[in-house]
Amino acid sequence: MDLSIHTTVLPHDDPDAALAFYRDTLGFEVRTDVGSGTMRWITVGPAGQPGTSILLAPPAADPGITDDERRTIVEMMAKGTYGWILLATRDLDSTFQKLQEGDAEVVQEPTEQPYGIRDCAFRDPAGNQIRIRELR
Repeated sequence: MDLSIHTTVLPHDDPDAALAFYRDTLGFEVRTDVGSGTMRWITVGPAGQPGTSILLAPPAADPGITDDERRTIVEMMAKGTYGWILLATRDLDSTFQKLQEGDAEVVQEPTEQPYGIRDCAFRDPAGNQIRIRELR
């Protein structure tokens, strides 16, 4: 098999805040923005990597989700335990500084982990955890 990761999905509860964070703070390209109001599906991705995207989607839009499940999703998003993604950079310190200056919520400053990587963590406006590891 020849597989690649094309798109991963993260929830948002405020499409405008999500768009501003991923476009303006992280510097990702906006590839699509469809829907209206809070029911918007926004695809973003790193410049120069058209084959890799993040779909920012309303988390409870699936008609198969019950009201109890919707409440659970909202609670988990508020705690930052629903969605997360791992990113990588060659310059963790300057990336951390730029995100911190962009008012991203810092979860963990750059840290040498006992399992052999150096990384940091932030939360996006919806509470999704974004871990960024340093490529060596």
